[in-house]
Order: sequence, then C-alpha cells, then structure tokens
Amino acid sequence: MKEEKEELKDKECNCTEECNCGDNCECTKDDKCSENCTCGDECTCGDDCKCKEDKKDKKKEKKKFFKKNDEKLKEYEAKIKELEERNLMLSADNVNYRKRKDEEVSRLLKFCNEDIIKDLLPVADNFERALKLAEDHTEPEFVKFTEGYQMVYCSIQNILEKFDVKAIDGANKPFDPVYHNAVIMEEKEGVEPGYVIEVLQKGYLYKDKVIRPAMVKVSQ
Repeated sequence: MKEEKEELKDKECNCTEECNCGDNCECTKDDKCSENCTCGDECTCGDDCKCKEDKKDKKKEKKKFFKKNDEKLKEYEAKIKELEERNLMLSADNVNYRKRKDEEVSRLLKFCNEDIIKDLLPVADNFERALKLAEDHTEPEFVKFTEGYQMVYCSIQNILEKFDVKAIDGANKPFDPVYHNAVIMEEKEGVEPGYVIEVLQKGYLYKDKVIRPAMVKVSQ
C-alpha cells in the first residue's frame, strides 16, 4: 500500500491550467502543461461533440479579424501617404505664391512713380515744342519770355533725371520695335532701309523699362 501511494503521489497532475483528463489523468510532475500536456486533446463530449467545429470557427474569426485589421492598416497608410503628398504640394504652392508676391511687391516698389512720370512727359514735350518755335525769334522781350520757359523745362528734366528717367537715343540708329514706334516710312538717299531718319517724339526709359517708345520716321 505504501508503494502504491508513493506511485500515485509521483503521478500527481502538475498542470498549471485546469485539467480535463478526468479520472484517467496521466500527467506527471515532469510534464509542463503549456508545452507537453495533452490532457485536454481527447474529447469526452460523446456523439454531440462540436469541439472541432468551434475550433475551426474561432480560427476563421481570427483570420477575418487579422485580415480586416491588415486592410484597415493599408487603408490608413495610403491615407497618410496621400496627406503627406498633399502637404508637400501645398507647401510648394505656398513657396511659389510667396515668391511671386515678393517679386510683384518688388516690381511695384521699383516702378511706383511710373504713372506720375508718364503724366509729366507730355508737359516736357510741350515745353520742347515751344522752345523749338522760339529759336527763330530774337526780340528782347520774346527772348526773356523764352528764358523763363527754358528754366521750367530744365527743372522738369532734372526731376526726370532724379527718378532715373532717360530719353531713348533713336536718330541714325537701326529701327528697334522695342524702343521705336514707326509712324512714317520714307526713302532717303544714302541711308540704308530700316534706319531711323528722324525722331518725331522722344521716347523714355524708366530705369530699365520702356515707358514710352520713341515716335520715329524710318527709311525704306
């Protein structure tokens, strides 16, 4: 009897989880339920056993769960990528906008006096015409009157020079549509075709911009 008790003691179940072996448990101390125990593998349900079906259903549910999570993960990754690309595009658009804005502001500041200068040019033209007509008159009273015109004209020219406005040199130069506006075509002996014969109205440059092309007569 003593030997049988010791033998039963050696065969005491050492399962860490609940054992379903029943009376025929053969787990020993040397076994580890998590790795070696096979106590619960044998089904004792009888003819109505649904253990295998339950296991299959659980496996299917797990597969569906992981598949669904994988799909969501891919969807989120695609969304993140799309948002990153959109953010890069918006950043690039913002940089381009700021660049265009800075260029526009710089241009406006550079030519901020353009409208005033354009309004001043016809006044200078009228003084030039008046002084040209006065060249043929030598009467003392008329000369004094002309001197006053000359002083005003010089003041206008000083203002134009102050704002970096220069007259376009057109006489005896090849015709250039950027700087010249041809209003008359005329044949002239000794002059090659396409040359400026006469400047009818001065053109002007404001810094590096043509604000008024010269009105010229061109040889043909």
